[in-house]
Amino acid sequence: MSQPSTSLWSPLRQPAFRGLWICGGIFFVGSGMQSMAAAWLMVELTGSSFLAALVQTAVFMPMFLLALPAGVLADTTDRRRLISGALLAQVAACALLTLLVLGGWGGPGAVLLLVFVCGCCTAVLTPAWNSSVIDPVPRDEWPQAITAVSIAYNAARAVGPTLAGLVFAQLGAGWVFAITVTTTLVMWESIRRWPPKAHPPSKLPAERLWGGTLSGLRFAWHSRMILAQLVRVMAFSAAGSALWALLPVIAQRLGTGAPGFGLLMGCLGTGAVGVGLVLGRLRARFGMEAIVGVGGVVFGIAMLVAALTQIAWVVYIAMLFAGAAWMSAMSTFNTATQASAPQWVRSRAVAMHMVAALGAFAMGSAFWGAASDIVGLAPTLCAAAALMVAGLLLARPMPLRMGGLHEVTQATPWDELFIEAEPLPEAGPVAVEVGYRIAPGTDAAFLDTISRMKAPRRRDGATFWRVYKDLGDPSHYVERFIVESWADYLHQRARATMADQALETEVRAFLAPGEVVRMSHYIAER
Repeated sequence: MSQPSTSLWSPLRQPAFRGLWICGGIFFVGSGMQSMAAAWLMVELTGSSFLAALVQTAVFMPMFLLALPAGVLADTTDRRRLISGALLAQVAACALLTLLVLGGWGGPGAVLLLVFVCGCCTAVLTPAWNSSVIDPVPRDEWPQAITAVSIAYNAARAVGPTLAGLVFAQLGAGWVFAITVTTTLVMWESIRRWPPKAHPPSKLPAERLWGGTLSGLRFAWHSRMILAQLVRVMAFSAAGSALWALLPVIAQRLGTGAPGFGLLMGCLGTGAVGVGLVLGRLRARFGMEAIVGVGGVVFGIAMLVAALTQIAWVVYIAMLFAGAAWMSAMSTFNTATQASAPQWVRSRAVAMHMVAALGAFAMGSAFWGAASDIVGLAPTLCAAAALMVAGLLLARPMPLRMGGLHEVTQATPWDELFIEAEPLPEAGPVAVEVGYRIAPGTDAAFLDTISRMKAPRRRDGATFWRVYKDLGDPSHYVERFIVESWADYLHQRARATMADQALETEVRAFLAPGEVVRMSHYIAER
């Protein structure tokens, strides 16, 4: 059997992916230009480190607030309409920001508010776009496709702020925002031309927003793979946000002005693009933990360099390495998350990754900005570097790995539902009992094995799970779990993966000769 390609160019041979990738890169350039121009405009308007850092909070806090509901919508509604609507709303907000700044009415409050609105639009569309952009690519090329998207994003961090610095210096912030309007329209056109795949048809009732949100959170909490990835990316992003948030202050201390700030951002993006070209081979050779560990150490060292020296060219070189380290770690986290989630929850997994990474980034930006105003730039960056390295200690209790195909492929349920009359979808709660009469002398091994059923049952929808022993028949055990409604139970049955089914096979191997599993369903009446 041939090994999957680690070449970055493999997914780019797909015309739809290539078109979405190019237009997405243009959109990312516009977003990078807007963030840089807003941050530097804030420095010019107020001179406050805190308000300059607050631009990053305005950009990324919407991810924390809206990404998970947006992920539910992406999993349950028409992704094309969702993405297109959010992009058109963002065009309107960017256009208003352009007019206000060009007209001289764009004060700090207006700038922060409209940047926040643009961030809300981006938060709504991102889970749907991230989960659909790789649809045209075979699954074994997803890591390369995700890396290619990360390269486009980080190349935009190089090109966008550098271009914004030049435009800002020559024409002012208003024209930077005008360019952002155009790049957003390019993204809208790509979605019109290469729309996302429609969701597979289902006879099950559609999940509602609140229930779908709870389903996503429950899945993450009871999936060890996803939970580990979310905690790790949150720790990495919270510490690393210090460097990104304080770049305007670093540029101001170096005396380089707006073009120098753009160049700092450009160096970070250039380093990210450079490592992205070889990241697939590095990850295949050294593994995810090595990539994340080295990335954390290198990024911490880069923060120390920015804290302790005012020699511009030394800081620029440190930013190249910091960009490479950031890209290596964040792309690895993102790849692991997307590859570890089944189709029914993949957009929500992307959204939860965004909530963890960018929510921590937004709150960290505000914290580090306030700390810099209070204790100074150098002590703040040193503290952030120490926190970054300390976060790597999470590798032992929460190791990273990508889910196998059998862990994300949904399986056909074992048993048919033998019920006299099917309840209404909203009826419930529903109690399910699964009876096992096991072979003598296998109690301990049976209990050890069936205990592993708790995580998938809870992950896919159960609010309660327990195993009981029949006092009148010691060989008889009952697995009992409760689901909120009949619709939730039907969804739970449909979400079981091939790995879950293999575990059920292990459990059923303990049945006494001639015995079968007996399943009963109960609906709450009072």
